[in-house]
Amino acid sequence: MENDQLLSYLSPRKNLRPPPVFLPSIVESLNSPKPPLPPSSSSDTILNLQESLLLQNSPATRSDPNLTWRKINLHRCKTAPAMAVLMDAINPSIPKPKFGSESIVRQACILLILYLSLGVVIYWFNRHHFIGPKTNPIVDALYFCIVTMCTIGFGDITPDSNATKLFSILFVLVGFGFIDILLSGMVSYVLDLQENYLLKTVQHDGDKRDLATSYIIDVKKGRMRIRLKVGLALGVVVLCIGIGVGVMHFVEHLEWLDSFYLSVMSVTTVGYGDRAFKTMPGRLFAAIWLLVSTLAVARAFLYLAEARVDKRHRRMAKWVLGQDMTVSQFLAADIDNNGYVRYASP
Repeated sequence: MENDQLLSYLSPRKNLRPPPVFLPSIVESLNSPKPPLPPSSSSDTILNLQESLLLQNSPATRSDPNLTWRKINLHRCKTAPAMAVLMDAINPSIPKPKFGSESIVRQACILLILYLSLGVVIYWFNRHHFIGPKTNPIVDALYFCIVTMCTIGFGDITPDSNATKLFSILFVLVGFGFIDILLSGMVSYVLDLQENYLLKTVQHDGDKRDLATSYIIDVKKGRMRIRLKVGLALGVVVLCIGIGVGVMHFVEHLEWLDSFYLSVMSVTTVGYGDRAFKTMPGRLFAAIWLLVSTLAVARAFLYLAEARVDKRHRRMAKWVLGQDMTVSQFLAADIDNNGYVRYASP
């Protein structure tokens, strides 16, 4: 049964059953020359054609004795719109998922407070087993926890017993593997909010866009340009270093060169230990300043690596697009087999 149906389409010498009456009028209308339709109206044309087929396929039409029967061979055009056009018209586009939420900021703040509070309490009960210059026990405990969590390790406050050494080991592992991940996620979420705000501002004020705006934001790709991200990250790093130099010079009473030296060694998490914070106001400032500056430096290095990778991808894409395509490459690029190859829509 299935072979007979296939042979009816393959063999031109076999007598075919006359097609329904409603096909000639539609075929004549399809064969008549018409101006090309825009791509957006292709789905509407298919729907209108389907409705006309259903309306003409009625008992009154088939029982009309004045209509003549004639054989017509229909061939499907490969450039006809596929079902994907209808699916795009019926089903709306799926919105882009949000990989970050406001809860990550709240979770990061709560866990950071709990983490530092636990470290301060343990340091308080074992403060006699830590050696180094002391100011206020709570300030020293907070300063020690921040320096340990940021993996700086000045060496001015060190554990002196087995219990405090075990505490330092666990504190470093938990802080480096868990808290830092949450803080990095919080920073990424805040930066994504800023990027989305800038993109919405540009889209709403589309008529007011100038050369500076197009240089900062890539509206076509829907993201900030990487060079802007690198510039902002490096600007934050320079700002953190400058603030640290000023505070160390006026609070810690260091020379300008020593202040700059300690600021850079602290921000880059090197921490040789020959210079450190010794006063209580300086350690209070370091508890906040080190937490922000180290995250800014890590984000700046990440954006620099992203910029290098993006530059390499653009150079490779430019080289590939400049090559001549062979016939086999053209056929491989024609995924939908319609005889055309065009750029992918963003």
